[in-house]
Amino acid sequence: MQNLTLTWQSAGGAAAALYGGSYAAARWRRGPLPALLREAGTLLALFALWQLVGSLSLMSTEHALDRANWIHRTELAVGLPDEASWQAAVTPYPVAVKAANYYYASMHFAVMIAVLAWVFVRHRARYAWVRNTVVITTAICLVVQFLPVAPPRMLPQSGFVDVAAEYGQSVYGGAVGGVVVAAQLSAMPSVHVAWCVLAAVAVIRVSTSSLRWLVVLHPVLTVAVVVVTANHFWADGLVAVAILLFSYAAQARFARWRVRRQAVAAASGRVVGEATSAPAGERAGSRGRG
Repeated sequence: MQNLTLTWQSAGGAAAALYGGSYAAARWRRGPLPALLREAGTLLALFALWQLVGSLSLMSTEHALDRANWIHRTELAVGLPDEASWQAAVTPYPVAVKAANYYYASMHFAVMIAVLAWVFVRHRARYAWVRNTVVITTAICLVVQFLPVAPPRMLPQSGFVDVAAEYGQSVYGGAVGGVVVAAQLSAMPSVHVAWCVLAAVAVIRVSTSSLRWLVVLHPVLTVAVVVVTANHFWADGLVAVAILLFSYAAQARFARWRVRRQAVAAASGRVVGEATSAPAGERAGSRGRG
């Protein structure tokens, strides 16, 4: 499968062009266009960073397979279902496997862009909350991904199969000189899972339609797909959701802090106003008594 996503260089260049367009639009016209271009540039810059991190690593990739094996053993020890058995139940059905590969390769980004565009156009007041959640969650995931962890599909001895490579649908480049590139060793945590849950929560919180609950199908399908394609362990998704919850908590705490600060500032302003007006009132009273 051809990788239709942008490289970090092209995404970064497009982001710079959008920022420039936003600046020019702000100088020459009013309306939503400058903000739209700026937000699109921000998201592309974040995507460029994601692509760049996927090609880098702060640590040696030598133990990425060891870490993956440890995760798998730990999951089995605590009683989580074996992802290899889930994959084995689907591999006899080529159509389902190919559909899972396509969903993994395309839907995470397409759905997130669609949700962000919908919130920006239809619910502008809630857009900052959704966008900030995307930025914070993705940034933390990228930091964690500097620690290389192999995906399950690289553990054939544990029963996993790289079904994307088997059907010619892999979006990753092959090994160079027998060395697997770092882009394939960023399985922990799963940004796919973080984004699908984030998109579902955003739609449910922002929309008032009774149909909004259908968006829950997206995270359900995504979790099934990342397991069936052996791109992620359960633990990858659990850590991603924990990071997402931290992002929500951090934003809520910041919002409460800002409200308290504004209340304190308002109270201080009233006290200062009363203090400066009191002498004038007293002088007026003194003149009246004279």
